[in-house]
Amino acid sequence: MKNIMISGFADEICPDFSQQLKTVSQLGMKYISLRSANGINVADMTADLLQNDLLPILRSYNIAVSSLGSPIGKIDIHDDAAFEKQLQQLETLCQLAALLNCAYIRIFSFYTPENEDPDRYKAAVLKKMSAFIEIAQEHQITLIHENEKDIFGDTGRRCQLLLQELKNPWFKAAFDFANFVQCGEEPDECWELLHEDVVYIHIKDALHSTGENVLCGRGDGQIEPLLRRAIKQEGYQGFLTLEPHLVQFDSLKQLEKKSPDEIIKNDQAASGAEAYRQQYEALSAILERIDQEA
Repeated sequence: MKNIMISGFADEICPDFSQQLKTVSQLGMKYISLRSANGINVADMTADLLQNDLLPILRSYNIAVSSLGSPIGKIDIHDDAAFEKQLQQLETLCQLAALLNCAYIRIFSFYTPENEDPDRYKAAVLKKMSAFIEIAQEHQITLIHENEKDIFGDTGRRCQLLLQELKNPWFKAAFDFANFVQCGEEPDECWELLHEDVVYIHIKDALHSTGENVLCGRGDGQIEPLLRRAIKQEGYQGFLTLEPHLVQFDSLKQLEKKSPDEIIKNDQAASGAEAYRQQYEALSAILERIDQEA
């Protein structure tokens, strides 16, 4: 499909970077979202590591990077030491993005205290997010905010609030269907609020009833009708990034605040590579149906 590119978080396949790229290349993919490689999180990478160890492998497979799947903003709103560290990490991440000719860095909007109204922390969140945006603007790299579970911007309304209050061309939305489902939100209602600022889409699906991740198109994420609307009616162009979450993988515990067992109750594939293939084929089938429609 013209101007629609499939990418993915390849560390769900396995930790080994060469094997990640071999698998995506065999599927016909030309992009990955770099979140971790050889057990190293992208936020802990250096320019030397990227240039000496990772770029040669990317070039050998002719794979480009669609986004850096960073953990920036995935810290407690009160943790000022962690925030200062992440400011430094974001500077380096912007440099890595430039080396990779990558336009996007994924970020989050802070964990707020449990059992408290997140809206109480609006001012603190906006202040710290503004500091992230200032760095990105200096480097001309777009920060894409993911609607992750349990952070300030986990609902459609608060995602919209962030985009409106922080209005900046270097700050946009990454839309994750499954995360909205797992927060009790309706993805179509969230899309209505956010679609004008969505520049990046994660392909992950889940069930309202259990919160469990399932193959894209089989859950309550409304992936097919929303992609149809985005592509056919609204002219969406850009990346659709696979994030299957169908098997337990090495870095999952670092990504989820809750136990991974709550969202992946039973491995739905024999391996990370198999889960990736299943998700790629399911998305390809959805895109083919959309493309064939008048």
